[in-house]
Amino acid sequence: MKKETAKTICERLEGKYPDPRPALRYRSAYELLVAVILSAQCTDERVNKVTEELFKIANTPEKMAALSAEELGKYIFSCGLYRSKAEHIISASKDIAEKFGGEVPDNLEDLRTLAGVGRKTANVVYSVAFGGDAIAVDTHVFRVSARIGLAKGRNPLDTEEKLMKVIPKKEWSKMHHCLIFHGRETCSARSPKCGDCVLSDVCERNGVK
Repeated sequence: MKKETAKTICERLEGKYPDPRPALRYRSAYELLVAVILSAQCTDERVNKVTEELFKIANTPEKMAALSAEELGKYIFSCGLYRSKAEHIISASKDIAEKFGGEVPDNLEDLRTLAGVGRKTANVVYSVAFGGDAIAVDTHVFRVSARIGLAKGRNPLDTEEKLMKVIPKKEWSKMHHCLIFHGRETCSARSPKCGDCVLSDVCERNGVK
């Protein structure tokens, strides 16, 4: 895709979503981390319902680490994959409490050492909680980027690297959220609303290159 077309796409998405924010509800970097781990293969709406109750009893690494996997599992059961998520959250919480003084690491390298924290989760926490420059590629970002021709990657990492080349660094975090909202509201997987799309005349799906 031509750089001027990519620039137009970014400008239009930013115009439609001037202040994009995560749909997950959180009050600290730690709560955000837990919510993002829970969001794997689960809707943000469901995660918000679960964390509303969970954070009443465990909203710090120390409190979470004190729970057993079975106890935590009862709270997060409806999020799916609850056994592995419970183990990851408790393990990550222990590391944060013991290795990082109870504070979520503010850099990608340390974030990725935590259990259950892959590249996408680390990028979300780094960019949202700490204002870092990063693009987290989830299913929406991966699909929309390829469909409109912004970045056609073989996998999420490839897509991330290609997006970083066509999107200015200072816009990485914002565009991550813009692409997610666009994927949810307009460019859905099965029935994209091309007739209502602000990118219809610059989208590769419509023959624009």
